[in-house]
Amino acid sequence: MTSPAGHVGAARPRPRRGVSLRNAGPSLALLVAVVLFSALSPQFRTLTNLTNVLDAASVLAVVTCGVTFVLVMGSIDLSATGVVAASAVAVALLVSNNRNDLDLGILGIALAVALGAALGGLSGLLLVTLKVPSFMTTLGISAVGLGVATLMFSGVQPNLDGAGLETWASDRFLGLTHLTWIAVGCVAVGYVIQRWTRLGRYAFAIGGAEEVLALSGVRVAPYKVAAFTLAGAFYGLGGVMVTSQLGAGLVQAGSGLTFSSITAAVVGGTLLTGGRGGVLQSAVGVLLITVLTNGLVQVGVSPYWQGGVQGLIVVVAVAAAALPLRHRNQVVK
Repeated sequence: MTSPAGHVGAARPRPRRGVSLRNAGPSLALLVAVVLFSALSPQFRTLTNLTNVLDAASVLAVVTCGVTFVLVMGSIDLSATGVVAASAVAVALLVSNNRNDLDLGILGIALAVALGAALGGLSGLLLVTLKVPSFMTTLGISAVGLGVATLMFSGVQPNLDGAGLETWASDRFLGLTHLTWIAVGCVAVGYVIQRWTRLGRYAFAIGGAEEVLALSGVRVAPYKVAAFTLAGAFYGLGGVMVTSQLGAGLVQAGSGLTFSSITAAVVGGTLLTGGRGGVLQSAVGVLLITVLTNGLVQVGVSPYWQGGVQGLIVVVAVAAAALPLRHRNQVVK
C-alpha cells in the first residue's frame, strides 16, 4: 500500500512541469517573433532597431508593472489613461515650462507621481468602501483624471522649457535612453515588491482565494488599497516619461495605454482571474507586443491591421491561459 508521503512525492513533479511549460510560452513566442521578423526584414535585425524597440517599450513597461499588481488580485484597472494624462500635464506645469515660472525639478516629478498614486488610492478606497466592481471604479477615476488634466491644460499646451526632464528621452547610457533604464529599474522594484514583501504575497493570495485569506485573520482591504495606490504611482511615472518623450504635457498622453498594458500583462501570462502571473512575465508580454508592433511596420503591414492583430493576440492568450483551468470555471461571466 502506497503511503501518503509517496502520493505527495509522486504528484508534485507533474504540476511543476506543466506550470513551467506555460510560463515559458510567452518567452518562446517572443523568440519566435524576433527570429521571424529578422528573417523577413533585414532592417528589423539591426542594432539600431533593436534599441528602438527597447526604448519604445519603456513607458508601456512601467504602466504594465502597475496594472499587474491589480490583475494578480483578480481585479481590473481601467484608470491608466486618465491617471497618465493627469500626471503628464501636472509634471509639465511643475518643471520648467512656457506657462509659468515654476521649476521644481525632481520635486515636481515626485508630485506628479504622487498625484498618480493618489488617484490610484482613490480607486482602491472606492472599491473597498462602496463595494463597487473595480472596472467601474477605475473607469470613473480615469474620467476624473482626464477631467483634471483638461482643467490644468486650460486650452494652452504646456511645453517643457529646459534640459532637465527632456533629456530622459534623448540622453543615452550604454546605448539606451534614460527612459529605458528607468523602465528596467521599475521592473526590478516591482519584482522585489512582488517577491519579498507582504503586499506582493497577499496580492497573489487575494487573487487566488480572498475568502481563505480573510478567514485566516488578514485584513484584506488595506492591501487592496495599497495595490491600487502602487499601480497609480507607476501610472504617474509613466505620465512623466510620456511628457519627456513629447516635450509637452498633453491630455491625450495616456491614450491607448489602458488596453495595451492589460494586453501585455495577459500575453505575458497574468490571469485576469488573478492568482498567477507577475511583473517579469508582464515585462516579457510588453516586449512581445512591442516587437510585434515594430515587426509588422518593418514588413509593411498596414497600421489598420495592427490593432486587429493585437486584439486577436489577447483573445488567444486569454484562451490559452484559461484552458488548464477550465475545470474550475464552470460559470463564465
